Amino acid sequence: MTLRMTRRSALACAVALTALPTAAAAEDAWPAAPLHVYVGFPAGSSPDTLTRIVTEPLAQRLGQPVVVENKPGAGGVIGIQQMLANAGDGLSFATTINGPLTTAARLMKSTGYDVATDIAPVTLIATSPLVLAVSAGSDFTDVESFVAAAGTEPEFLSYGSVGQGSGAHLTAELFADAAGVSLLHIPFTSYAEVTTSIVGGEIDAGFMAPSAALPQVEAGRMRMLGITSAKPFPQAPDVPVLAGRAGLSDDFRAELWNAFIAPAGTDPAIIARLNTEIGAILADPEVQQKLLAIGWQAAPGTPGDLADRIAADTAMWGAVIDRVAAKP
Repeated sequence: MTLRMTRRSALACAVALTALPTAAAAEDAWPAAPLHVYVGFPAGSSPDTLTRIVTEPLAQRLGQPVVVENKPGAGGVIGIQQMLANAGDGLSFATTINGPLTTAARLMKSTGYDVATDIAPVTLIATSPLVLAVSAGSDFTDVESFVAAAGTEPEFLSYGSVGQGSGAHLTAELFADAAGVSLLHIPFTSYAEVTTSIVGGEIDAGFMAPSAALPQVEAGRMRMLGITSAKPFPQAPDVPVLAGRAGLSDDFRAELWNAFIAPAGTDPAIIARLNTEIGAILADPEVQQKLLAIGWQAAPGTPGDLADRIAADTAMWGAVIDRVAAKP
């Protein structure tokens, strides 16, 4: 009996030992085919360029091609819809700016998805603040003088953006509310028009990406009064943060961000693998410099960190949207 049990035990151990590499091999086999990462913006756009900076080394680390699929439209919403249309294969993902995850549901009749139930956060990739920019010939040399002038008469000062609900529009309204002033919104159809109108003195100011403002500043046509990040931004280190100045709270912050997401129901092991690999990529100084060159700062974190950011920004921007909608 003892000998028979021993043989059975030995046979069981042999089977188990044989199975172990097979299980490990199955786990290591992902991905067994190319990944598809959907981007809701055109090729050559800032979100597209950012995505390619990250996915090129990601393909090397995963040992499979990562195909970037540009599906522009609806402010990035179409890209997420395309990802979800291919959900279930464990190979379809997306990168997106914050709008489709935080404000689109409030600004559109329908996005076709529910962020809370259809999206699985993977990681924040990078953030980009905005700068409050004025013409170089403006009388405003700092945010204090700008706010003081704005407070003298309701909507006395004007600012431009690329339209209702855009990042620059909502940031300006957040700023105005925090500073206790009223600004007049002038919508344009392109950032180039906003820039031209600021430089030409047709409007008083505008919020824009540092990378868009810097060439104008260097050419002596524009001045940056402050930046919306919590800390100075490496691309414009001499521009003071707006937080804690001109009546704004010390925690004032308004940033654009870009994130890597997956369809809800994606295997947690896949999400963990992607989070680890992208985090390692974003820790590379060369990658960080590439991102800074297009106006973004690497900001990796856990899936939980991204989920918290989505929830916090959804609440913050939702309150701004409600205030704008309530304006006469």
